[in-house]
Amino acid sequence: MFFDPATMKAMQSWSRLNTAYAKMSMSAGEVILRRTMMMAQGAMSGPEAAKMFLEKPAAFAAAAEKAMTAAARGANATSVAEAALRPIGARTRANARRLRK
Repeated sequence: MFFDPATMKAMQSWSRLNTAYAKMSMSAGEVILRRTMMMAQGAMSGPEAAKMFLEKPAAFAAAAEKAMTAAARGANATSVAEAALRPIGARTRANARRLRK
């Protein structure tokens, strides 16, 4: 089965978005697991508990900013979604790395 270049480009774009979302989801799951374990063991510090709540508005604001910028530049829907996902994915990966220590 052969696809025209436009179809291939769309498939690649959706594949990139799917991969980015899967990576973010894996990191988020790890962060949730590690923080839940900390809470269950009574080992969660005050700053870590505060960080759980305070980091989300900043990450979502950055995501909205990136998505709006991409949309204003005329990006397609998957590129806008990828731009929005990038700051959230970066934050979840950073949290997962930090909590592994």
